[in-house]
Amino acid sequence: MKYGSKYKNEEMLFELMRKEEEFIFKTNKKLKIWIDMYKTSVTSAVLNELINNLTNLDPYIEKLAFVGFSRINQWRFKRCVNKAGIKKPVSYFSDPEDAKTWLVYER
Repeated sequence: MKYGSKYKNEEMLFELMRKEEEFIFKTNKKLKIWIDMYKTSVTSAVLNELINNLTNLDPYIEKLAFVGFSRINQWRFKRCVNKAGIKKPVSYFSDPEDAKTWLVYER
């Protein structure tokens, strides 16, 4: 999901999240999801909406890879994930290729 380059345009980001959610619901299968957060302002509202989005999609998520979260935003997001009870494998990357490799790697 490309949530990057939304800067401070939360309305556009939230609309994109809704569209991605609808698309994933229609696939009706477990997915390995890469989420790009480069150049998107991660406010409390964005974190809350992202957690709501992932909670709704939980039955469809196998693994999550985030690209572009700063260290502080990783920490903030991890706290929100724990509070929400999301128990999927989640990793954070600065390089999109590393994220893709991690997603397809089978243990």
